[in-house]
Parts: sequence; C-alpha cells; structure tokens
Amino acid sequence: MHRHFRVQIILRLLAIVGTLGGAYVLVTEWALYELALVAVLAACYFAWRLILYVEKSARDLTRFLESVRYADFSQGYTSDGRGPLFDRLRDAFRNVTREFRRIRAEKEEQVRYLENVVQHIGIPLISFRDDGTVELMNRAARRLLRTGPVRNIDALRDLSPELVDHLCTLDPGRQAMVRVTEDDRTMQLSVSVSRFRLRDEAHAIATIQDLRNELEEKEMEAWQQLTRVLTHEIMNSVAPISSLASTAHRLLEDVPAGDGADPSQNAVEIRADAREAVETIERRSKGLISFVDSYRSFTKIPNPTFEVLEAREMFENVRRLLRVQIEEHNLSCEIQVDPDPLEFTADLELIEQVLINLTLNAMQAVEGRPDARIMMRARIDRRSRPVLQIADNGPGIPPDVQERIFVPFFTTKEDGSGIGLSLSRQIMRLHGGTLTVRSEPDVETAFTLRF
Repeated sequence: MHRHFRVQIILRLLAIVGTLGGAYVLVTEWALYELALVAVLAACYFAWRLILYVEKSARDLTRFLESVRYADFSQGYTSDGRGPLFDRLRDAFRNVTREFRRIRAEKEEQVRYLENVVQHIGIPLISFRDDGTVELMNRAARRLLRTGPVRNIDALRDLSPELVDHLCTLDPGRQAMVRVTEDDRTMQLSVSVSRFRLRDEAHAIATIQDLRNELEEKEMEAWQQLTRVLTHEIMNSVAPISSLASTAHRLLEDVPAGDGADPSQNAVEIRADAREAVETIERRSKGLISFVDSYRSFTKIPNPTFEVLEAREMFENVRRLLRVQIEEHNLSCEIQVDPDPLEFTADLELIEQVLINLTLNAMQAVEGRPDARIMMRARIDRRSRPVLQIADNGPGIPPDVQERIFVPFFTTKEDGSGIGLSLSRQIMRLHGGTLTVRSEPDVETAFTLRF
C-alpha cells in the first residue's frame, strides 16, 4: 500500500464514499438492509482511521511541545514516508530539538562555571530565599562560619543570633558590624545584603567578611606611626637636656667650696641645692631615654626567618628557661601536644619570645593560688592550621579589659610597660597568624597563637 500522505487521504476518502454508495445501492435496489448496515459500519471504520491518520501530525506536534515543556529531548520524530511536507516537518522538529539541546548544554555549562566561580571566590557568600531557605553557600562562607551545608539560615543562630537577624532584616546598600565570639577566636564580621526578586520570589545574597585582622593591622600601623613620632620628638628634646645636666653636674663638682677657709654658709647651700637639682635632672633624663628606648622595640621587629619547628621541643625550651621561676612559685606546668610530634613553620627566636612573655604573664596571674598551674598546648584546628596555647587557672581577665590588653602602652600591672602583648600580636601578624585571648574567670584564661 502506498504510504504517501495525499494518496492515503484520497484512498481513504474513496473507501468511505464507496462503502456509503454501496450501502445506498443495497438499500434502494435490493433492499438488503443487513449488508447495507455492514457497509455503513465499514464506512464509519474508514472515517475513524482517516481521522487518526490526519491527527497523527497534531499528536506529533503535541508530543514535541510536551518534550520542550519538560526539557525531554530524547524522543525522535519520523515522517513515515508521508511525503515532502512531512519530511520538512520532521527536519524542523529535529532542528528545533537539536537547538534546544545546544542551548540547554550551554546553560548547564554557564551554571557550572558560575558555581565554580562562586565556590572558589575568596569572599564568603550566602544566597537564600525570603523564608530563609539557603540556595547556595560557598566554601569561603563555610570556612569562615565553621559549618557544613546549611538548609536554612536559622541554623546559624547557634553561632550568632545577631548575624541571622541582620541577614533577614538588613536593608540593601547598608552594612552592619557583628561581633562573634567562639571558644578560641573572636570575629568582627561585616555583613551586607542585596535583595532581588526572581520569578516573583524574594531572594537575597549576603556577603560576610571578617575585618578583625584588617582592623588590627591598621590599628597596629597607627600605633607604630604614633610611637615613632613620639620617640623621635622625645629623644630630640631629652638628649640635649641629659647632656647639659651631666655637664653642669661635672662643673659644679669642680667648683671649690669657697674663696677662703670659711665659705659662706649660704653659698654652700646654694651649691648643694644646684648639684641636687642637676643630679635629679640627669637621673630622670636617663630614665626617660631608657623608657623611650624600650618603646622603640615596638616599631623595630625584624622580619621573621622561617624554619620548621616542633611544638613540644619549643614548649620544653620555654619551660627549661623559666624553670627557676616555676619552682620558686611552686607551679604545675603541663605540656599537651596532639598530634605529637606537631610541626609548624615560624621564626624560632620571635615565637619563643612570645611564648616566654605569655608564660610570664600566666605565672603572675596565678601567683598566690594554692592549685596554680600553667598549660602549654598544641593542636591542629578544624582548618588544619597549627595552634599553640598558653593557659592558666588564674582569676581571669574582665571582658571590658580583654580587648584593651593588646593596645600598646595599656597595662593593668603597676610596673608593666604595656607593650608585651601588643608586641606579641605584632610578631604573630608578621607570621600571617593571630593572637587572641579567651578568659573564663577562676576557670581558665587561654592565649591562642594561630598560624
């Protein structure tokens, strides 16, 4: 049977007309009603087949549109030999399907590209819907917040309720500062949120950055610059005074007590007062010069010479250097390293000086306590970074003082210079690390060096 579309239509129409004409003849000429009924039924069958044959194109088109709707381009289309018109329709279906496949592949590549860019970008990003459902959270955000995949931003309330509130309510174009304190670190987070609508749904993209390191670095630079200016000006003023005072003191020593055997009592007293005043000026000038020299060290830290160090060995060296003080104060000094051995890269002399300063501070903090102890700890944190700690069970540091103890020249000790902790933090800054403190009164105060 020829399958050309037009031939098929003509043949089916002729079959319908022929069967109906036969039924008419059977009824009018021979009164054969049964055969006429059979002919009518045959005509109905041919008509039904004709409708199905004609509707096949509509079904093909419907199936094609459904595949476009559901992005299913696995189906194929054939013309079944129905003629040039349907061959062109088949080719059109295939071309459109091929174009949709190409467009979808390009979009998938673009999506994967953007996802890789977002995941590898250094700025922490969180994308979420208006109901809090998290659509994307890049690696930088997970590292900063120390969390795994998050389905809803409410899961971050355990870290900081204030952070979640700002994410939900912060207006576009504004910036909020959030302070987050964990067991061994403190972050100063800058939060900004951009809001938009996509397919009639509210969406938001939040950027979160920890500005603590940058703020500390700028603060340290400002203090160093101020210190340089002050020491320069003070030295320029004090040095001539000290020199002149020393000269005057020598001249007064060379002056005789009087012209005769019995010098005037008034002249003797004047010389004595002048000599005492000059001696005082000289002594205080030298003390002030020594004081300024100690602050010069705050601005003249040498660049680190990096080498591979072992944590337990460094702790043992510090404990050995301070053994006399530890025994005099009857202290317990414990060393805990996990894993052991634990190696890290740093400048031996600079980091050893930091550990000595922190240990001496800890010894002063626990002085007079019956169960006084100092802990030297080393471990690997969740980011696989080496961490050293000097901890004590002293009275602790009040919260309002914890942030100020790293400010240059601030001290709570009567004989303190106020540069030990700020100098230690600057040394850690040169190592690309941080120095933080966590204190729980009468339980533990821990200074953490994170490389």
